[in-house]
Amino acid sequence: MNNRYLKALITSAVLTVGATGVASAAECIAPANPGGGWDFTCRQIGKIMFDIGAVDKPVQVTNMAGAGGGLAYGHVVAERNTDADLIVAASSATTTRLAQNAYAGMTADQVRFVGAIGADPGVIVVGKDSPFQSLGDLVDAIKADPGSVAFAGGSAVGGFDHLKPLMILQRAGFTDIAKVKYIGVDGGADAITQTVGGFTQAMTGDMSEVVGFLKAGEIRVLAVLTEERVPGFEEIPTAKEQGFDVVAVNWRGLYIPKGVSDDAFNDWAGKLQQVADSDEWKAAMQANGLAPFTKVGGDFQSYVDGLVLEIATLSKELGVIQ
Repeated sequence: MNNRYLKALITSAVLTVGATGVASAAECIAPANPGGGWDFTCRQIGKIMFDIGAVDKPVQVTNMAGAGGGLAYGHVVAERNTDADLIVAASSATTTRLAQNAYAGMTADQVRFVGAIGADPGVIVVGKDSPFQSLGDLVDAIKADPGSVAFAGGSAVGGFDHLKPLMILQRAGFTDIAKVKYIGVDGGADAITQTVGGFTQAMTGDMSEVVGFLKAGEIRVLAVLTEERVPGFEEIPTAKEQGFDVVAVNWRGLYIPKGVSDDAFNDWAGKLQQVADSDEWKAAMQANGLAPFTKVGGDFQSYVDGLVLEIATLSKELGVIQ
């Protein structure tokens, strides 16, 4: 998607929201359709904030899919810059798109990153009837015939989900990444549906996006992209133990508009820390395959800046960007 088209989408969204007004209560924007990882972040964190008394009213969730999160990002920057009641779901996918200048020239310093309180392990998934029994089987098939396997992912082309299988293939000595088929859709729910329905041969995404399908027996997870097997899902092997030294986790967190006060920033950081410390969040992490990962407050922006630089470098090495 080119920058001119993205700017047009942002302008349209601003005009639409401006015409209908915004909620005065706390609102969480999920920059994807219902059911994916950003939607999970908004709904789980928002619900727990209310359940534990961190906020006095339920948090309203607004789904704003488009441009791999760019539509929501541009809306916040252009229209909601001083809205202290607004939080937005963010993840490693957000920093990936920023690193690749995919948000119409917008940069990571145009919002304030409040923190992350969980890491969603990356996964490579196939349908229950897939002939691929291991990650090695999948990699061998691609090396033999790159066009024979299409991946679906919840990020745009060149995004974090797209990078995961490319990193694995790079470790396997495969360098002709332009021949690897990838279909980017708006959110992990749409991506896993593509694979369950047989429209793609594999899905690249995050654990929280596939747990329901895994428990229903509709998919098999070939690999989890973590250092060690995920608690509660010990039957799933890591990519590393299968010979592919790739760790790719998707942190789950929030950003807020840049124009809010330091007090508002610190207030949201405190609320997010309350969620991180709660038994409710620990239960939600275990139920959805999240690993502990807590970075909240003033140092998180520095962490994000470092991630943007690292991802930009990696993307150039992989040939995703010039």
